[in-house]
Formats: sequence, structure tokens, C-alpha cells
Amino acid sequence: MTDAELSQRIAVAVNAVGGVAYYVGGCVRDRLMGRTVKDIDIEVHRVPPQTLYEILSRFGTVTENGKSFGIYGIKGHAVDIAIPRREHTFGAGHRDVIIDSDPYIGVYAACKRRDITMNAIMQNVLTGELTDCFGGTEDIKNGVIRHISDAFPEDPLRVYRVAQFAARFGFSVDERTLSLCSGVDLSALPRERVFEETKKALLQSDRPSAYFEVLKKIGKLGDSFELIGRLIGVPQDPAFHPEGDVWNHTMAVLDAAASMRARANEPLPFMLSALLHDVGKPYTTEADGDGRIHSYGHDDVGTEYAEKALKKFTDDKTIIKYVTDMVRRHMVVYHTIAGGSAVKKINRIFYDSVCPDDLCLLALCDRAGCGRETEKAGDALFSALSTFREYMSRPYVTGNDLIAAGCKEGTELGERLNYAVKLRLAGIDKVTALKQCLSIRIKGKPRD
Repeated sequence: MTDAELSQRIAVAVNAVGGVAYYVGGCVRDRLMGRTVKDIDIEVHRVPPQTLYEILSRFGTVTENGKSFGIYGIKGHAVDIAIPRREHTFGAGHRDVIIDSDPYIGVYAACKRRDITMNAIMQNVLTGELTDCFGGTEDIKNGVIRHISDAFPEDPLRVYRVAQFAARFGFSVDERTLSLCSGVDLSALPRERVFEETKKALLQSDRPSAYFEVLKKIGKLGDSFELIGRLIGVPQDPAFHPEGDVWNHTMAVLDAAASMRARANEPLPFMLSALLHDVGKPYTTEADGDGRIHSYGHDDVGTEYAEKALKKFTDDKTIIKYVTDMVRRHMVVYHTIAGGSAVKKINRIFYDSVCPDDLCLLALCDRAGCGRETEKAGDALFSALSTFREYMSRPYVTGNDLIAAGCKEGTELGERLNYAVKLRLAGIDKVTALKQCLSIRIKGKPRD
């Protein structure tokens, strides 16, 4: 049974006992916008919790998201079934709320508790009839994100939700809504919840820069994105960066990364790398005697600040290692290749990289962010990457090869193996490489 079929059967059973089942929230919004609906949310009115539970039990194993929340599911289906509820806040935190389930509060009160108008449209599961108490349909047509009531700021997470909706849907935000957002205290929000909203903007938007532009406009970058906010006003050499300051450049790189995101091996850390690639520039930018602006060493300095920025959201060591590696190398990869460096030097960059493919993509995004062509640059980067892979696929000298040739385990073996890696990256064939590894001088020992 599909999720859609399950929804219909639940609605029929609910109707039989005098209740009504409505599609609510994102699934209604996305249908009206012509977007794919992934998860179904249903709200059941005029049916007591125990009766609803008994109905749902006919269709499979019922799961509960806390009895006080009145949210149920059927195991194996992406369908949430909820009882209408009232919410009362008692503090500044996202979780500082008392929830009372009440199947008889009516559709208007049920809709009023939602955050924005386009998320407050209900659709009768059986008839398809829309109930739109707050003009959400019209706001979707006009591409506007608008709050429902002045109770909007009671949940601080809504500030980030508004920003990610603006990025995902390309909508503008109503000025009154922006004003309410600017006055919300975000300090008590769990970092995981902020990261979840940020990931939606980074992974589901064609223009994720809009997420940060909204936060900038309402003065909320400092809460979770202080190091990104410091990019504002940091100058760049206009000869190389006609787009303006480091903030403008970073936002352009971020949007370029969104266009290449599907090609990345690791989309989320790739997008985070684009966001943080120049985070070291506020600490390294200066003008020389001729007035030329430069940021020497910002890639190395940026690794430290990128890690600080990431730890605002996550302790995931894999993500942190990936992003700091990308930040450290984002300058050198293209310039090494474009500068005609030796194959061995180019291969060394790829050999030590966490993800060579994504590193090449980031280098292209960096160029796109300052208006430079990327087609020829991409050809050069991926041609070099192809050469690296070809060299890495050849037979190479191993520790067993060296031991079989009489080399003892220990420091000597390690040093000869390190040299073998260099020869491999230089494209030296295995027979020649083995001879050279055995003949090098180790810690003052004479060559054989």
C-alpha cells in the first residue's frame, strides 16, 4: 500500500466516525507549487485520541511521537497523523513550550498556530477542498513569505526557517515578518536545530546565498555565523575581484557550488567548504605600498577559523577534516596546475587531498565567484586529475617488495617507502622505482 493509498483509507475510516482528515503543512504547499511531495502530514479533526489510535491500528503498527504531541505514524510509511493542538510558550528556548492536543479546536485555531501562511493551508484528504484561513495560496502565487500572527517570535527556530524557505523557494520575505525576526532572541536554540535548517538551504536551494542574505538583513549573522559576518566589508583587489568584498565573493562562490553540488562526492561538506573557503581573509588582508590588496596565507589561516565556524554546529570529525582540507588547498590546486608545475607536484596535491574531485569543483566555484571562465580551467583540472589516477593505477613499490629485496623493517623501511611514494607520483615505473628506493642513502649509510 502506498502512502497516498494509506492516507485515503485513514480518511475514509475517520469520516465514518464523524471526523475529518486534512493534508497539512509542507505537503499541501509543495503540491500547490508543483514540487515533489516526499512526506505526508495529516491532521485529524473531531476524533478523540483513543479512537484515532484504534483506527490507525487497523493499518499496521502504530508509532507515537510522544503522547503529549498527539502525533502518530504507521510503521513502514512516511505519513504523520496528528491531532490538532494548542501551544503555549514559557521560555525563550525552542523546546520551552507546552502542547495540548485538542481534536475539537476547529480549523481556524489549528491553522493559526502555524508559522507562515503558505504552511497553514489545509486540504481535505477525501474531497481535495482547500481551507486557507490566512491567504497562503495568494502568498505562494506572489512568492512572499509572511507570518500568521504576532505570536510568530515565540519559536525562535522560525527565524532560520524563514531564511531557508527564502533560499529554497526563491521567495521574498514580508517586511513586517523581517521586523519580527530581527527582534527574536536566538541564543537558546540548540545548535543541531540551526544546522538542520542551514543544511536545507545548502542542499535544497539553487541560491543558498539568500539564506545568509536574510540573516544579514535582520542582523542575525552574529548568532551562529559570526565568522561569516566578518567577511562583510573586507576588501579585495578589484583587478581580480570585480564582484566586490569578500562577502559578495563568498555568496557568489556558494551559489556556484549549488550549481555543481550534484557532481560532488560529498555534497554537504562541499557546500560548507564553499561557504568557508575564504574565512581566513579578515585576518590576512592588507594593502601593500602600491595600494594593491592581498590576503597572503588566508588559506592556511582559514583552516583554523573554518574549524571554529563548524564547531558552532557539529563535532563530526569527518566533516571537519574534509572542510579544513578543502579550505587549506582551495588556492593551490588550480594555480599549481595552471602554473605548469611538474606532474609530481600536481599529483602530490591530489594524493594528500581528502577528496580530489571535490577539490577541483571548489577551485572552479572560486573562479566563477569572481566572474572568471571555468570551462578551460575545468578541462585543465580534470585532465590533471585523470593523469594522477592513471599514475596511481600503475604497479608500485610496496613494503613487501622492499623486504623481499633485503630491506629491514623499521625506520629504514619507512624512509624508503616514503621515497617510493614520490617516485610513484612522478610516474616512475615499478622496476626502476624499486632500484632507486634500494639505492638511496638512509641516515648516513652508504649506498650499496
